[in-house]
Amino acid sequence: MEIELITFLIVCPLVFLAGFIDAIAGGGGLISMPAYLFAGLNAHFALGTNKLSSTIGAAVAAFRYHKNGFTDMYICAPSIIAALLGAVFGARIALSVNEGILQKILLIMLPIIAVYMMKNKNFAAAKNPLPRKKTVIYSILISFVVGAYDGFFGPGTGTFLVIAFIGITRLNPRIAAGNAKIINLSSNIAALSVFLYNGYVSIALGLCAGIFSLLGSYIGAGVAIKKGSNAIKYAILFVLGLLFLKLVWEMIPKTI
Repeated sequence: MEIELITFLIVCPLVFLAGFIDAIAGGGGLISMPAYLFAGLNAHFALGTNKLSSTIGAAVAAFRYHKNGFTDMYICAPSIIAALLGAVFGARIALSVNEGILQKILLIMLPIIAVYMMKNKNFAAAKNPLPRKKTVIYSILISFVVGAYDGFFGPGTGTFLVIAFIGITRLNPRIAAGNAKIINLSSNIAALSVFLYNGYVSIALGLCAGIFSLLGSYIGAGVAIKKGSNAIKYAILFVLGLLFLKLVWEMIPKTI
């Protein structure tokens, strides 16, 4: 798939913004995924290329959490396998869905996820952790389900994992976040492998966007959440609005 210069000019700044937002409050995929679609990539290529750039960012985040001791590999190890299986399953479903249907699904899911994530940014520490065996079992189930979602769509995966780990397995919030980053990276790699194998990834665009994502994340880490919260909301609504108009415009000729 040939990518024009204008596509890089549209995608890279928005992916930079996605990395910036993700470093402050999560949900960067809500910007990067619509960016690829708005730039003109079809739904399958957008999903695959977004997986490449997001995997680069996820790898850096996972490394930072693990280096600082905020991961529990006893729980992560089996959960990673479950996430890998779930992601492959989800990615295969995405590839088998007609592009027109997938666009309609994206049109519905993006605003729902955006609203959900903006209302779930703060999590309280669990007072009564589950026994280790139950924690592992629940983590495996959570990882498979959310991994399948990540393979099929993606945005908000890390946040959903953290919410589930804290709410269901009652992990310490920092451990839950660290585990989520490790598992999210695994599902990203698995899903990316499927898209690469099927030829639905623009390597040049994905790598270039990945660099911009890293730059955005680095700068965003130094910005206070309070100062950035309003900007995040407006940025998400702006990009989702553009995506909504674009998808609706594409659907009009089909209904006439």
